Amino acid sequence: MTRFIFITGGVVSSLGKGLASAALGALLQARGYKVRLRKLDPYINVDPGTMSPYQHGEVYVTDDGAETDLDLGHYERFTGVPATRADNVTTGRIYQTVIARERRGDYLGATVQVIPHITDAIKAFIRSDVGEVDFVLVEVGGTVGDIEGLPFFEAIRQAGIEMGRDRALFVHLTLVPFIAAAGELKTKPTQHSVKELRSIGIQPDILLCRSDRPIPESDRRKMALFCNVRPEAVIQALDVRTIYEVPIAYHREGFDDQILRHFGLTDAPPPDLARWQEVVERVLSPEGEVTIAVVGKYTVLKDAYKSLAEALTHGGIANNVRVNLEWVDSSIFETDERLTVQHLDGVHGILVPGGFGERGAEGKIRAVTFARERKVPYFGICFGMQMAVIEAARNLAGINSASSTEFGATDEPVVGLMTEWMHDNQIQVRRQGGDLGGTMRLGGYVAALKPGSRAAEIYGRLSIRERHRHRFEVNTAYRERLEQAGMVFSGMSPDGLLPEIIELPDHPWFIGVQYHPELCSKPFEPHPLFASFIEAAVRQSRLV
Repeated sequence: MTRFIFITGGVVSSLGKGLASAALGALLQARGYKVRLRKLDPYINVDPGTMSPYQHGEVYVTDDGAETDLDLGHYERFTGVPATRADNVTTGRIYQTVIARERRGDYLGATVQVIPHITDAIKAFIRSDVGEVDFVLVEVGGTVGDIEGLPFFEAIRQAGIEMGRDRALFVHLTLVPFIAAAGELKTKPTQHSVKELRSIGIQPDILLCRSDRPIPESDRRKMALFCNVRPEAVIQALDVRTIYEVPIAYHREGFDDQILRHFGLTDAPPPDLARWQEVVERVLSPEGEVTIAVVGKYTVLKDAYKSLAEALTHGGIANNVRVNLEWVDSSIFETDERLTVQHLDGVHGILVPGGFGERGAEGKIRAVTFARERKVPYFGICFGMQMAVIEAARNLAGINSASSTEFGATDEPVVGLMTEWMHDNQIQVRRQGGDLGGTMRLGGYVAALKPGSRAAEIYGRLSIRERHRHRFEVNTAYRERLEQAGMVFSGMSPDGLLPEIIELPDHPWFIGVQYHPELCSKPFEPHPLFASFIEAAVRQSRLV
């Protein structure tokens, strides 16, 4: 029997519902249960693919090609369960589905309304494609009280009634703030948040209370009384030193015990958290440290590179070192070339991540030049690979006007718009000026590695599958000239038409990849490229 756990949030946003959901999934896994995690997003966009990183943060891409919320990255990293397009839905996608059905006449002339048609579509999504799992954890985005989220709250209220208490449970994540002037924690925001939730018919079974300090027993009893939950079901969620300590902290507070008690699963074995403890130990007590400069264009908002930051941490775990990140806005290198040296001199590795648009591109190219000439380990991801190829075309192959058609018309389109490609033996076609949403090369694609290359050595095999999210490709018409200049195309699509990996063999560590390896890295299974990159940074640290 599959049981459903609904996780909602109140008081303020950014409390960490996604992390709480992922940690709970990991705890249930550690007790021997199979889990699936899902996210309901209230915004009207069909998916986050067209949203600015400043608006939404990172767009996480699943292997089956869905652009989803970044919380799905937490889910995968903590549980190892591959997310799919069936695990994230938005208001826009729900309405799109319902309107399409209305146009086809599926509702047989009925007046289409939020209740029951929209809520039925949400419930159908929650229950669809579950598979043989013990628990489905469903996170509702936003904060209780938001007008956008009302259809989702109504849908999970109905689902809770239809499933019954033996199959449904509601967890509400709130904030218990400390008021410095009063010198005390305040429970009133939690009380009001639960009151709002109860006003729409949902009674939480467990309160997960975020706080930066221990919550006194008296305050927990008070919240239990006013919020109509058992005192032992008021769980404090204190700040921790690393996110990978969250499952351990939640178990210590009895979170998973209360979940299983609700469902009558009191004979479940205790969780095996040994691997989590080992990860925490490596993160908190490393044997050394390295500094990596991340040269991007969305560096003001760290959530724009969430998976990237975690993958670098995983690379540190693999090498038992702390990875210190210096976030550098690439556009500053365009105002004064001396700033490139000022910001990058002394770092042990340089990473240029993905991005879109011309802003900051020349600054990224200068960062590539610095890394190549100074022999600093360089890792280019997606756009970062394209900038590395343009830099090599200009400065090694003598193609002075090399550029990308993403920036406008150019006489030397070393990087160009991709309008046709193969995926799973089918031709995919796009057109310039078409819709932006969902039209990139998205999801998992196979690449063939060149025997004897550094990439093949790092992966330990000649065929890989990695996740993509981009519209532009390196133009293979320039391949011969680039190879003559010393660049190796060490990874190609199986048909040999699309470059996937480039490297410079006469450099300590210089690799660019067209895909996003950070999306597949986990604390227990660091991605081999990140593990190797940080290993190279460790060697570099001994030279600086």
